[in-house]
Amino acid sequence: MSPARRAAFTVLLRVFEDDAYADRVFATAAAGLEPRDRALAQRLAYGAVQRVRTLDHAIEAIGRRRVEKLDAPVRAALRLGAYQLGYLDAVPRHAAVNESVELVRAARLERAVPFANAVLRRLALGLDELLAGLPEGPLKHSYPDWVWDVWRRDLGETEALELMRAQNEPPETVVRLVRGEPVGEPTDVPGAWRVARVDEQALAEGRIWPQSRGSQLAGLVVGSQEGERVLDLCAAPGGKATMLRGEIVAVELHEGRARELEENARRLGAANVHVVNADALALPEDLRGFDRALVDAPCSGLGVLAARPDLRWRAEPLPELQLDLLRAAAERVRPGGRVVYSVCTINADENEAVVDASGLEPEPLGDEWPAFAHPRRPEFLLTTPHRHGTSGFFVARLRVPGRGAPTDLAA
Repeated sequence: MSPARRAAFTVLLRVFEDDAYADRVFATAAAGLEPRDRALAQRLAYGAVQRVRTLDHAIEAIGRRRVEKLDAPVRAALRLGAYQLGYLDAVPRHAAVNESVELVRAARLERAVPFANAVLRRLALGLDELLAGLPEGPLKHSYPDWVWDVWRRDLGETEALELMRAQNEPPETVVRLVRGEPVGEPTDVPGAWRVARVDEQALAEGRIWPQSRGSQLAGLVVGSQEGERVLDLCAAPGGKATMLRGEIVAVELHEGRARELEENARRLGAANVHVVNADALALPEDLRGFDRALVDAPCSGLGVLAARPDLRWRAEPLPELQLDLLRAAAERVRPGGRVVYSVCTINADENEAVVDASGLEPEPLGDEWPAFAHPRRPEFLLTTPHRHGTSGFFVARLRVPGRGAPTDLAA
């Protein structure tokens, strides 16, 4: 069997049997693969994880066996084979069937080999017709029902379907140019460059940072200047913190991620970033009087499902935590200062509803960035994969109440 399929098989096993994160497992499983095999392994692994709801439906309908009753290696091999048969025209059907059967054999489940072979051959004959007959919606495009309900409520059915389709496709690769010569092609976000692949040497040398256009837009909206003090409440891994000018206090709760943040800041030459390993909701008392704050809050991540294939199966809205973080940031910013609230999700409950509940006054960002203005609330920004071809980000810039012009900041 091919090394790409072995790696993808490992990812499927670990994600669904051990609740592991797909990107972390893939990095280990694909270590040492040639670039071509690595690319195929990622397409197989990420695609099968994304499409698992549809794949399981097909295996049960055509294979006539409940998926949860199968041995874990058989389940993973059938999912991997079904994905190739249903979604990868470039893969020969005999290869998809035979190599998936060999994965079962390699797992020392010889008794299950005839069953796996029979199911895969039935899938090869009937899967295309089954997929074509599925009604438009979360089963066909493999999303949880609650995500479909949220997007249909917020965007309408037509756009919800467009968004589901867009986040089943590989995302564009974009980097932020930190220093040195331009790379790739420029985009509609200053400093963001679209590339065919990430140059690992340039990354190691701190000349670029992989970061979507939506994420870079959120960092640009902060607008900090030299001489200002800026609080970044949820800073790791540091993509936005290292964009900012002024004296940056970057807070990270988890010790390991705080160390990673420090290393990233050093590599990117962001000597102005000071990392604090602390709970953003219980900061030291001396961390006050900031000119600006950034709250890039934890969220359900419904804007980055294309890049994180397993997230749709573990996503959870976090509006209460987000509101607490936003209020905590506002308490640490001086009167007349600004707080930028950003989340990588497309969910009104975590986006505009959180801002509205905070009581802070939004500034009209749609005037500054009209291409990314929120369709219903143009004072906010909302990037979406189906409209803008980038990750989904909600961004608001909010004014902390103050008195008089002396405390005002230039936007």
